[in-house]
Amino acid sequence: MSTVVRRRVDGWYRTAGGLRQASVRSRSTAAAVIVVALAMMLGAAALLLLLQRALITEVSDAAEGRVADVAGQVSTEGTAGLARDLVETTRASQLVQVLDPAGRVIAASSSRVGNTPMTDLRPPSGALMRAEVGEMPLIDDDHNYLIVAQGASYDGQTYTVVVASSVETQRQTVTTVAKYLVIGIPALLIVVGVAGWLMVGQALRPVERIRSRVQGIGTRDLTERVPVPPTRDEIARLAVTMNEMLDRLETGQATQRAFVADASHELRSPLATLTAALEVIEADTTGEAWRELRAVMGTETDRMRQLVEDLLLLAKADDTGIRMRQTDVDLDDLVAAEIQRLRSSMPELKVTGDVHPVRVVGDPARLSQVLRNLVDNAARAAHTSVHLTTAEKDGSAIITVEDDGDGIPEADRLRVFERFVRLDTSRSRASGGSGLGLSIAREITRAHDGTITLTSSSTGGTTAIVTLPNIG
Repeated sequence: MSTVVRRRVDGWYRTAGGLRQASVRSRSTAAAVIVVALAMMLGAAALLLLLQRALITEVSDAAEGRVADVAGQVSTEGTAGLARDLVETTRASQLVQVLDPAGRVIAASSSRVGNTPMTDLRPPSGALMRAEVGEMPLIDDDHNYLIVAQGASYDGQTYTVVVASSVETQRQTVTTVAKYLVIGIPALLIVVGVAGWLMVGQALRPVERIRSRVQGIGTRDLTERVPVPPTRDEIARLAVTMNEMLDRLETGQATQRAFVADASHELRSPLATLTAALEVIEADTTGEAWRELRAVMGTETDRMRQLVEDLLLLAKADDTGIRMRQTDVDLDDLVAAEIQRLRSSMPELKVTGDVHPVRVVGDPARLSQVLRNLVDNAARAAHTSVHLTTAEKDGSAIITVEDDGDGIPEADRLRVFERFVRLDTSRSRASGGSGLGLSIAREITRAHDGTITLTSSSTGGTTAIVTLPNIG
């Protein structure tokens, strides 16, 4: 016999079948039942309290009206014939006594209270007093009574009129209502629970369809999408958001696969060159091949090293971002150094500059890498000249690198920042690089909270504009 181990972990229950939790449906139903139960209990308590108060008030008003009538009769007519009138005009739920100044009963509505006073209340003439008693043994009755007494003067003497009204009927009414509530509230809670269970289940049915579809989507095929219900509510927005997430995952996966394929393609060429060179060197017994191919192998090795470093830099940018060293950087010095380097390495180009002192806070090595990548691209594309400038505008540093080449079509000015992208005019690896230079430049510029854009130049070529907001 197997034993299922269940352990609570942060609201979840770990069982042999996996990680489980009380469903949203059951929790929502339970919450609805609890809320309704609390509301109904509070409402029932308020209802019983108000009902009892209303019924007692009604009895009290009737007793006060009756005692006022009898007191008025005593004040105007005296006590003659009063006993007969009390018997004939008093309702069954009331008992009436008239007491003389000595406290003796001189008139009563019933023989049950014809001898002993029902209360010790002795209000002065015109005054009203009240009391509530639970038992009146003198009338052999254990019901609750409300007693009202009022003083009445006649012929220089003060009489006391007492009216006792039974409130047992009212209390029984409240008790009956309470019994019905005790029976009705659980029944209503059952109805609420069943209705809530069905309604929540109906509302969550699209969520279950979404969950089932997502569970079936694997990493090998991200083309499937979750169904979007036509309700235009939160669940529909959730489905739309999940589809957008799947779109991003599919795009990221496609980009990653293309990135790996392109990186493999880029590494294949220098590896093939090195392999061929090693084969030639191995077959050569004179040692001449090594001296001839040494420079070629060094060049291909440097190319592979640079490509690997570029790939690692972009991988860091995708993962945790490029870490920057923050210090004051004189952009004019970096631009001047690039002008001097380009003039020395490519004397056939006319390299000019309009350099103004501009300082930013950033990483000098990374910013120099951005500038070098842009300058190398411009030098490869230029026919005769390259022009570099630095300036400050609206609190930002501006660097421009302009060439007089064939230019980049407007439709390709964003695409060239993608990795391993080469335009047809620079497709050769000997002159076109690895296709990572602009991607690296954009990532480094973004890490400095800056932007880099490409526009057409006045000479028909391309102008790269770098904007860095962190003025030092």
